[in-house]
Amino acid sequence: MMETLRRGAQRIRTAVEKMPPTRMILLSFGIIILIGTLLLMLPVATRDGNGAPLETAFFTATSATCVTGLVIEDTYTYWTLFGQLVLLVMIQLGGLGFMSVMIFALTFTKKKIGLRQRVTLQEAVGAPQVGGIVRMARFILIGALAVEAVGAVALSFFFCPRAGIGRGIYFAVFHSVSAFCNAGIDLMGYFSPGSSLATAGTNPLLNWTMITLILISALGFFVWADLIENGLKWKKYRLHTKLVLVTTLILFLGGSLGVFLLELGGTAMHDASLPEKLQYAVFQSVTCRTAGFATLDLTTLRESTQGLMIILMLIGGSSGSTAGGMKTTTVAVLLLSVLAVFRKRKSVECFGRRMDEDLIHNACCVLMLYLTLMTTAAIAISAIDAIPLVDAMFEASSAVATVGLSLNRTAELGTISHLILAALMFIGRVGGITILLSFNARAGAPNSQYPAERITIG
Repeated sequence: MMETLRRGAQRIRTAVEKMPPTRMILLSFGIIILIGTLLLMLPVATRDGNGAPLETAFFTATSATCVTGLVIEDTYTYWTLFGQLVLLVMIQLGGLGFMSVMIFALTFTKKKIGLRQRVTLQEAVGAPQVGGIVRMARFILIGALAVEAVGAVALSFFFCPRAGIGRGIYFAVFHSVSAFCNAGIDLMGYFSPGSSLATAGTNPLLNWTMITLILISALGFFVWADLIENGLKWKKYRLHTKLVLVTTLILFLGGSLGVFLLELGGTAMHDASLPEKLQYAVFQSVTCRTAGFATLDLTTLRESTQGLMIILMLIGGSSGSTAGGMKTTTVAVLLLSVLAVFRKRKSVECFGRRMDEDLIHNACCVLMLYLTLMTTAAIAISAIDAIPLVDAMFEASSAVATVGLSLNRTAELGTISHLILAALMFIGRVGGITILLSFNARAGAPNSQYPAERITIG
């Protein structure tokens, strides 16, 4: 019996060692979701003492691990402290990446970190090269924990006067981690179930602390490293950093202005003062960068505003960050390629650098993948649960971009729609290209090419 178990364990170990890095990433996220689901089904996880049903536990575990924020039940009123802590751990592991945490833990042991582990970590964090990847993992984890700690201290000044010292500190830590990891899961049900941050939508301390945490994390860890290394010396920044900073600034200003102007004649902000309206607009623009918090009742927004938010959600944050979506660099490359066509340039150029054709191909692939997933899922959900297509598109975009914003439709959906959203969250967090490569790991360049022939476009 023992020999059989030993051989079985050896086979599993061999299979894992031979597994492509992309498939290893899928497996790690799957294991976290599985363990989280089982823990949330325990009686100690829910306030009624019965444990969560499989559908609720699986959907919530997927949402937390994929740092999305869509939930079926209000987090504070449904889950016990144990259940909330399980969610917090899954948010942290999902946001920073299980492989990053494991590699960081291994650095405290004498075990050597092999090339395969380094390559897997490179794929997990989206690093441009294997060299220095372990040092980058340390930087990511230490930097993330430091920012979360500062955010928790700032948020404690909001929560402690309202919820007491102990609960206030716990709330501050939970919301700081959730904001930094772009999870969008909150405990504001303590004040008003299902309200997200709407009960404190005009509080500057809460708003700007959350906005800062979301923006810092959405920039990406490689941008952090570049900014720390080169300070304010713009010319020394890598092309990736320049594209991220410029695109982020455009989305920040354009998104905020768009929400503000579209809602001037609406009902969502009609009772607010001008500074409060601007704050509302900025927060709703930033939270679309996959954060998932809301300071307004999104169902009261105009459809035009909801449409703008769908676009912002699909774009998301930047590569190498805790954010989801197509990524800012993807959109930048696509827009630059369009500009190159208009200018009749054969290559895409920016800031004195030329981009490889592979980048443009990958950007087009990501765009088509996200649009296809969102529209297909939205049509299916709308048909299955008989909800308006705009609402279904909002839910699908929120899931595939791992945002977590909702028009209060998530809890109303049936089992099939919940499974569709869970699949979208998983794909959005792991990355569509990563999933495609995991099942096509041996594919390479062809030895020969077919004759070229021109076709008419447009």
